[in-house]
Amino acid sequence: MAGPTDQDKLADDWGLDDVPAPDVGVSAASETLAAADAAAEWAAMLESDPATAEGPGGADRVLNQDEIDSLLGFDPNAGGNVELTGVQALINSALVSYERLPMLEIVFDRLVRLSTTSLRNFTSDNVEVTLDSISSVRFGDYLNSIPLPAILSVIKAEEWENYGLLTIDSSLIYSMIDVLLGGRRIGGNIRVEGRPYTTIEMALARRMIEVILDDTHRAFEPVTQVNFKLERMETNPRFAAISRPANAAILIELRIEMDDRGGKVEILLPYATIEPIREQLLQMFMGEKFGRDPIWEGHLATEIYSADVEIEAVLHEQDLPLSRVLSLAPGDTVMFDRTPSDPIRLKCGNVDLTEAIMGHIDNNVSVRVTRPLNPPKVTMAAFEAIDESMEGR
Repeated sequence: MAGPTDQDKLADDWGLDDVPAPDVGVSAASETLAAADAAAEWAAMLESDPATAEGPGGADRVLNQDEIDSLLGFDPNAGGNVELTGVQALINSALVSYERLPMLEIVFDRLVRLSTTSLRNFTSDNVEVTLDSISSVRFGDYLNSIPLPAILSVIKAEEWENYGLLTIDSSLIYSMIDVLLGGRRIGGNIRVEGRPYTTIEMALARRMIEVILDDTHRAFEPVTQVNFKLERMETNPRFAAISRPANAAILIELRIEMDDRGGKVEILLPYATIEPIREQLLQMFMGEKFGRDPIWEGHLATEIYSADVEIEAVLHEQDLPLSRVLSLAPGDTVMFDRTPSDPIRLKCGNVDLTEAIMGHIDNNVSVRVTRPLNPPKVTMAAFEAIDESMEGR
C-alpha cells in the first residue's frame, strides 16, 4: 500500500496539484450545458442519417412497392388458390366460395373428359385437356385481367335464361388454326401478332367454341338439362359485359395442350346464371335426394300399413249434468235415443273414420262399414306448403 510520500509523488506525476478545487455552482451549470450539447449533437446525428430517420420508428417513413402490395393483399407472383390477405381479403370477403357447390367440380371433371375426346376428333391430333382451377372472382376484375388479344364469346344458357362468357386466349387460337390448316409440328409458343383476327380465323374459332359448348351441355346432363347457345363473339371486353362489375362469378380455367402448343379456355358463369340449379349443385354426390324421396316414402308406407291401431265403435254420446253423473247408482238406467238400425261411429283416437251398422256374429258383437273412410284433413300438399314457406324466409 502506498504511503504519504508515494502519494505525493504520484500526484506530481499526474499533475493533480495543478487542478483547482471544484466549485459546486460552477460544476452544476457545466453539467447542464454538457447535457444540452449532447442532446443537440444526437438530434443533429439523427437528422443527418437518412437510414435512421426513415427507419421503422421514423415518422416520415415511405413504404416501397412490395410493402404496399403486402398491405393491400396484392401478390403478382401468387397463384389463383393462394389465400388473400390485407385489404384485398376484406374486399373479397362477400364472395361465395365455389367449394359450397361440390357438384360443380364433378360437372367440369366430366367436361374435361368429354372435351378431350371431342377435340381429338375435331383436330385429328393428340389433344390433352386439363382443369387448372375453379375460383370465385368479381366480374369487373376478370374483364380487366383478360390478356389481349383474345376472343370473348357471349353464351346463353337457354333454360336458365341468363348468360356466361367463354374466353379463348390468342396462343390457343393460333395453335388450333395451325393444326387445322396443316401447319408443321414445331415446338415453342407461336408468336402473336398485334393484328385483328381474320374472317377465317374467327370461323375456325367459332367451330371450336361450338364443340366445347356441346360438351358443356353433355357435362350438365346428369344434373340438369341446359343448352348453351353462342350469342356473339367479341374481341373487346367492353362489349362482353353481361353482368355488373361487382357481381360474383365462378371462373373455370381449362388448359388445352397439343404436343408443345396450346393455351387456355376460361368459362365464366355468374352466380345469377347458376342460381336455378343451386340445389342440384349443393349435392355431395350424383343422385342425392333433396325433399321427397320415393324409396323412403315406400318404406314408410309399408311400415304404416303393418302398424296396429285401436279402433273404437261409439254407439251414442249424450251430455249429462255433473250432478246426475255423481248421483248414479247401480240399477239406474241411461236412455240412448238409438235404434238397432241406426249407424254408429268408428273412431281412432280423436279422428272420426267412418260409419257402421252394429250386429253380431255368433257370440261376438260386430260392426259393418257402410260408407268409405273420411278424407284426411292434412295432405301432402300441406307439408309441401310448409316447406316452401320455410325456404322463402
